[in-house]
Amino acid sequence: MAKQHLVWDDFRLVKIIAEANGLAGAAERLGVNHSTVFRRLGQMEDSLGVKLFERHRTGYVLTPAGEEMTALAEHMEENVATFTRKLAGQAVAPTGELRVTTNDTLLVHMLTPLFNRFLEACPEMRLDVVLANQALNLSKRDADVAIRATDNPPETLVGRRVATIAWAIYGRRQDFPQPVDVLDSPTVFQRPWVALGDNLSTLKAARYVRDRVPHEQIAYKVNTVLGLAEAVEVGLGIGPLPCFIADAKPNLVRLSDVNPDFSAGLWLLTHPDLRQSARVRAFMDFMATEIGRHKKWIEGSGARAP
Repeated sequence: MAKQHLVWDDFRLVKIIAEANGLAGAAERLGVNHSTVFRRLGQMEDSLGVKLFERHRTGYVLTPAGEEMTALAEHMEENVATFTRKLAGQAVAPTGELRVTTNDTLLVHMLTPLFNRFLEACPEMRLDVVLANQALNLSKRDADVAIRATDNPPETLVGRRVATIAWAIYGRRQDFPQPVDVLDSPTVFQRPWVALGDNLSTLKAARYVRDRVPHEQIAYKVNTVLGLAEAVEVGLGIGPLPCFIADAKPNLVRLSDVNPDFSAGLWLLTHPDLRQSARVRAFMDFMATEIGRHKKWIEGSGARAP
């Protein structure tokens, strides 16, 4: 097979496989099928004539060639971040208003400081933020960019999955002074639980509580994740929460490991007709870089980056 030129997506794919320790995790982060990642990696290795990973039962381990590709990918990301931060002082700086839709949970606990950094980097820009838990119609220009927690973004939109939002079970710290994994307890479903309202019934965490917790043990339901966190914090019951919210609350304690059955992708989305817009490109590139800095925090494995 003739050798092909490598593109940025090739380097990014190898880096993501290495970070995920395998194809399944990489496919989830990229929002594609496992077979797509398997096929693309095989094509790269065949074309290059070298193995990029050693396949072990415990996961995929980088070969020296794979390590070099991963290092180059990290360097490229750093260069992109540096360029984005310099946009404000360059002639190519974007200008004008951008309408962004997201939900209240992401805005309050994650996005507002990042929006501030974007406006500091691009002072000629203005943001019009529209809160909606339902998807707005980007085809009708209800918004230019959507920042959504979903595993199934609309096929009519384009964008990138920038992180996986981790969830776990949490309770009030004073009710659980000793570390405990409540899911190992035979009485876990005899405790009072809090749950999301019917309008959020499609969320994985909402389905988990609905399918496993007896109805009479659901002491409190609320139709917003923000309200759910407050309910757990005051002691109304235990329940599933996004780790990036609950870990920041000193009165809450994690009562289970991060549960992949609850997780959801965090997506930056726009309409295909808008993806070449300077405003949209600048915003999405900046937000992808900034969210990437906080990925461990969002995915439940570290503190928020400064």
